[in-house]
Amino acid sequence: MSTVDYHSFVQIRRDLHQIPEPGFEEFKTQQYLLNYLATLPQEHLDIRTWRTGVLVLIHGTAPARRYGYRCDMDGLPIVEETGYDFRSTHPGYMHACGHDLHMTIGLGIVSHFANHPIKDDLVVLFQPAEEGPGGALPMRDSAELADWLPDEIVALHVAPEYPVGTIATRPGILFANTSELFIDLKGTGGHAAYPHKANDMVVAACQLVGQLQTVVARNVNPLDSAVITIGKVSGGTKQNIIAETARLEGTIRTLSADTMTLVKSRIEALVRGMEAGFECQAEIDYGSNYLQVFNEAKVTEEFMNWVRERQDVQLIECAEAMTGEDFGYFLERIPGLMFWLGVDTPYGLHHAKLEPAEEAIGVAIRVLTDYFTWKSQG
Repeated sequence: MSTVDYHSFVQIRRDLHQIPEPGFEEFKTQQYLLNYLATLPQEHLDIRTWRTGVLVLIHGTAPARRYGYRCDMDGLPIVEETGYDFRSTHPGYMHACGHDLHMTIGLGIVSHFANHPIKDDLVVLFQPAEEGPGGALPMRDSAELADWLPDEIVALHVAPEYPVGTIATRPGILFANTSELFIDLKGTGGHAAYPHKANDMVVAACQLVGQLQTVVARNVNPLDSAVITIGKVSGGTKQNIIAETARLEGTIRTLSADTMTLVKSRIEALVRGMEAGFECQAEIDYGSNYLQVFNEAKVTEEFMNWVRERQDVQLIECAEAMTGEDFGYFLERIPGLMFWLGVDTPYGLHHAKLEPAEEAIGVAIRVLTDYFTWKSQG
């Protein structure tokens, strides 16, 4: 069993919560992690940095395999509205997706095994830029990780809808394929009183938003799953000026790679039609694209069976979700799984009032240190 002082890790989470940073700009976060790691016994530790990330190898006593835990580091551009007295000190940014808990759990794992090494090696990856532009793929393929690549890997994500003490996962697809979507339209601006002399991109953008909804409704097999959400529309400068430009910003989610290809093809066809119909110019940018999170069946079923035997947590075999996560790039190369960790809060992920139950930190550290110890004994 883990000998970690869980209360001390609640304070670490609160420290991290106050310094959320954008992807690949996690400079304070990286330094905080390095400062803490420096306080641990170093006999079994090797520590490397990769961009703003941190890689920690905990050497086993007689290693035959290497296991891995990955946690993400970045915050979100959200103005915090929690009741915490340890709110974000970085204006306009917040840890609203649980990455502060994910990192804290990672430090708890390192702390335990730095003092109580197992037979096999364990690598803990503190990965930047999960929220964008995506740090998993370049970290996975980096020279810094090349000789530390694990044989199996695990990650978790906080789940507001589950009570503390719940672990939820499933073999196969857990999270969707995702892609950002940005569409820029350029026409001809003009005076509001002379619409016939202009080419209104606000009208074009509104038409396009409606047309995009037909892709899922009429092009995707109803037994499949896909989502196109336009979360932001911008255009124009003043109420009496016809807009010369407009911009749509959104996201695409699909449960299969083939459906993602189909959806993008239909979006491109609709945008070409918009160019012809409105005599305008259009550009599409898909931004960051994340691979599906696909849990390897053998490893996942073994983990689920192991959790079922515990008395301190409840296992739920959950349904797949349209959530996006770049951990899928690790699972593309390395057998492993991701699971949901219950944190029991009424507000969802990416909400300005998200307050995950901190008791979940101890649950996760205890479960994962026990799990890696059990794996190493197998």
